Amino acid sequence: YSVEPKIDGLSVSLRYEDGIFVQGATRGDGFVGEDVTQNLRTIFSIPMKLTEPLNLTVRGEVYMSRSVFERLNLAREAAGQTLLANPRNAAAGSLRQLDPKIAAERKLDIFVFNFQEGSLYLDGHAPKTHAETLSRLSELGFHVLENTTCTDSIDGIISHIQRLGELRDSLAYDIDGV
Repeated sequence: YSVEPKIDGLSVSLRYEDGIFVQGATRGDGFVGEDVTQNLRTIFSIPMKLTEPLNLTVRGEVYMSRSVFERLNLAREAAGQTLLANPRNAAAGSLRQLDPKIAAERKLDIFVFNFQEGSLYLDGHAPKTHAETLSRLSELGFHVLENTTCTDSIDGIISHIQRLGELRDSLAYDIDGV
């Protein structure tokens, strides 16, 4: 079993052709999402070019770190603006901005956690486990989840869930589950 934090952010798909980032979209209704390619290009942890010339689509979770959220709300308060409710909503609103400069100022980040289509290997071989997928995504240049573990027991699952619960308040980002 792979046990990992569930990032509280906005799910997006990233599409690469010959290893070059060409399009990004929100999940939308599960079939049709909003094209947010230009704003995703402002997220420094999204590789514009993979380490290999692959055609693939991956899924990740865009989020705003707690420290960026706090700084943003302090600036909004000083300007007499309405405060943002939480980092997740702030990330979602930032990613949907019409002006990529505003999205860039919000310093969004992403964890890529899933392979959707295409091939992670030039020879067509696919990882056999989720942990192998995360490792391969990292090799390709993606920012992958931290604080993950693999276990073969229910006790191991429970133990890691408890560990993440203890770490939750010290993480740089919000989670909404495991």
